[in-house]
Amino acid sequence: MSGIDASTVVARLSEAGATLMALPHTGPSTRMRSGGLEWVRDVPAIGARAQTKVRPAVPDAAAIDRMDQALAWLSLIPQDRYVLRRVVGARSVVCPLTGRQMLSWRRIGAAIGADHKAVQRWHAQGVALIVDALNRQTEAGANAGCKGGGGPVPMQGAQTGLKPGISGRVTQGRAM
Repeated sequence: MSGIDASTVVARLSEAGATLMALPHTGPSTRMRSGGLEWVRDVPAIGARAQTKVRPAVPDAAAIDRMDQALAWLSLIPQDRYVLRRVVGARSVVCPLTGRQMLSWRRIGAAIGADHKAVQRWHAQGVALIVDALNRQTEAGANAGCKGGGGPVPMQGAQTGLKPGISGRVTQGRAM
């Protein structure tokens, strides 16, 4: 049985970051839990330029569901490893128009007061923690005789206080 690898996690987090940045920042609230994440609020403060003239297309519902699932993976990094969670989250922010990372290793390092090489190591450690947790979840599901679409799902229920919404998206506190 093959598991999830680091490149898959990084790709999914980058896709999630691009989807997050493509969402409109005005209008009615989507009440997504991702808006309350500190590393999302820090992007303009760290120095990423906002798109002012050209806006990407608004992501479809499937892309938003994948974004919610991938961003939930950040909670698989233990709370006491907060810096790793922040580095992995900040590095996942991608410009939806160009597909390039919005924050360089050096810029993230300057924001948290660390060397860019240390930031790269911390990112790899954070991704490894996510990969290990996802593979444990997949193995636990396979050992329990689970059938279905396979693939990892975000932790739900009593473990995180998150509930699935009508669309299948996971929300904080109440179903959407």
